Amino acid sequence: MACSAKGFPVGPLWLIGCGNMGGAMLRRWIAAGLDPMSVTVITRSGKGVPEGVRSLTALPDEDAPATLMLALKPQQIDAAQALLAPMKGAPKLLLSILAGVDHAALAGRFEADAIVRAMPNLPVAIGKGVTSLYTPGASAEATAAAEAFAAPLGHYEWIADEAHFDAVTALAGCGPGFVFRFADALAKAGAALGLPADQAARLAIATLEGSAIMAADADVSPAVLADRVASPGGSTREGMNVLDRDDALVALLTETLSASERRNAEMAAAAR
Repeated sequence: MACSAKGFPVGPLWLIGCGNMGGAMLRRWIAAGLDPMSVTVITRSGKGVPEGVRSLTALPDEDAPATLMLALKPQQIDAAQALLAPMKGAPKLLLSILAGVDHAALAGRFEADAIVRAMPNLPVAIGKGVTSLYTPGASAEATAAAEAFAAPLGHYEWIADEAHFDAVTALAGCGPGFVFRFADALAKAGAALGLPADQAARLAIATLEGSAIMAADADVSPAVLADRVASPGGSTREGMNVLDRDDALVALLTETLSASERRNAEMAAAAR
């Protein structure tokens, strides 16, 4: 599967579904140089796709595309299987962003030269996302093709053991939701101290943005950075003492990720 001058694999790309995540990925790919005329989106509504992209409500009477991406809810996997059953031939690469649906469940339903699970998170929309990838024994050509799609979205990593995929999904896939919730809580806490709510929200978001950039560029861990900010006896240290007491923050986030991991496992079981 050769790559174009823009770095994307050569050949048509079909998306089955185009919701929040699939749409964010597609728009980012187009912004990075993917030709929209090479893309076909198949949805029930046939609406909401970027300009220049072919939008259909049924499978076209054509040969299978080079790349096929499943970008719908995991509960819709059987509907996707029925939709794709008449497809002529098989794609070279099947990308699946169905949360909790493991490789075995995908391979049992869909024909493809290579199947790659991908778990992106929402910041892929601005090229600052995290995409986790998994495939067992795919060719170097297939893994390179998957990486070519992942690279414009931000940071990507291959996961060696599929058993860890639910945990990775909980951490990185669901993580933006938890960060957004923390930003909201930080702003509400500032408002509780008397700041105007809109000002507290701006300050909270700007603080998270700057801190995240600093952490990404640092050569030490976030724990070390936190200790550098918190001088002994100072106000930051006093606040961190609350977060650190009985490892309360770690315990809360562990419980949070565990709940998401369990739900991923439940969806995987349902897909089987």
